[in-house]
Amino acid sequence: MASAILPRFKLVFFAPPAAVEACKTAIFAAGAGRYPGQGNYTECCWTSLGTGQFRPGDAANPHIGAVGQLEKLEEARVETLCVGEDVARKAVEALKKYPSTYADTLDRDEHP
Repeated sequence: MASAILPRFKLVFFAPPAAVEACKTAIFAAGAGRYPGQGNYTECCWTSLGTGQFRPGDAANPHIGAVGQLEKLEEARVETLCVGEDVARKAVEALKKYPSTYADTLDRDEHP
């Protein structure tokens, strides 16, 4: 019996450095970061620090910063692998409880 090949998704999220470990714990609990190969690797990711910036518009109600003012802050970018659409959805859902977090997924099967 052949096993089904699950689609792979790259999950990228940005978070304040103080929230990164909690965010990683949440996505790993959802099944993200598991490498589908020999060795049974788990909690795999890449983390880098950088500076994000934004200027809230007139209709904004910013969590950080002020309307019309350019805000710059240190952020962490985390990239990991999600095997299966259900894992990708659960991982993104797990990040929703962190208000300053932004997440995006990319279908690895369509964009190697």
